[in-house]
Amino acid sequence: MDDIPTPLPKLPIRFMDRLREAIRKKRLAYSTEKTYLYWVREYIYFHNKRHPEDMDGTEVEEFLTHLAIDKNVTANTQKTALNALVFLYRTFLDKPFVDIQITRAHTPRKIPTVFSHTEAQSIIELMPYPYRLMAQLMYGSGLRVSETIKLRIKDIDFSQNVIMILYSKGNRHRRCVLPESIKESIRNQIQTAAALHENDINSGYGSVYLPYALAKKYPNAEIELAWQYLFPADNIAADPRSGVLRRHHVHVRSIQRSVKTSLRKTNILKHASCHTFRHSFATRLLENGYDLRTIQELLGHADISTTEIYTHVLNKGGRGVISPLDKDF
Repeated sequence: MDDIPTPLPKLPIRFMDRLREAIRKKRLAYSTEKTYLYWVREYIYFHNKRHPEDMDGTEVEEFLTHLAIDKNVTANTQKTALNALVFLYRTFLDKPFVDIQITRAHTPRKIPTVFSHTEAQSIIELMPYPYRLMAQLMYGSGLRVSETIKLRIKDIDFSQNVIMILYSKGNRHRRCVLPESIKESIRNQIQTAAALHENDINSGYGSVYLPYALAKKYPNAEIELAWQYLFPADNIAADPRSGVLRRHHVHVRSIQRSVKTSLRKTNILKHASCHTFRHSFATRLLENGYDLRTIQELLGHADISTTEIYTHVLNKGGRGVISPLDKDF
């Protein structure tokens, strides 16, 4: 249950607890919370545990430059650290810094690894259920692995052929395509989850974790089938926030291991992961003539420049140039 926020003291006094509280009031994703806290700690330790209130833009410049020059981090990593410190000073401490001058990390933007359709299908076919269905959703709908494992039964709309993704990266919502070819498999998975849920209720359990105080807003939702995870965990475990015994979703490492195992069996020699299915989804759409704006919406990218990276995948081989070895001139 490492994606469930840890509980806060009723009256947060310690600096990091108060920072964590401020992050939650902004309803940022728990992954963002953990990332911001990590970089704030790194910043504090870099400056020999000085309190952030006693520092300003000068110390921020020194830290970010240190990351680029001494730690050789990527541009994205340095940007993430900067975002954490901007939140710390601008939002939490109300001490915004301006005009900081830092040495920027310069790393070339990587062109994502993608599977061909044949490769994606060959990997998926080797995966056991329910991991096969998860991979089909990542490849067929463009879902992130974290979005896949957190799907709830109510998020599937068979009548509209839509999957609702709620509170995803950037705390955004979006609608994704529901592949016609896996509808029956999803219905079967819902029946499996329903049977497990009924057994949990009969055993005195049956409640599910609800974020953002939804449990108070909808008192009965936590035991309703619609709110249960589509891919429930095998075992019941104690909720780290409340100690309540309940069934969470499958752990992300389970699907990651399944993908890696199947990838090895196919002898596809690519540095790939669950996210490669999502990259492959975007590439297939571009190949089929869909515009970048549509793909951006389906992927949930905040900036279209993130989506544009897939145009470079299609320009492989030197902007689509045919080698003289492969054609008679």
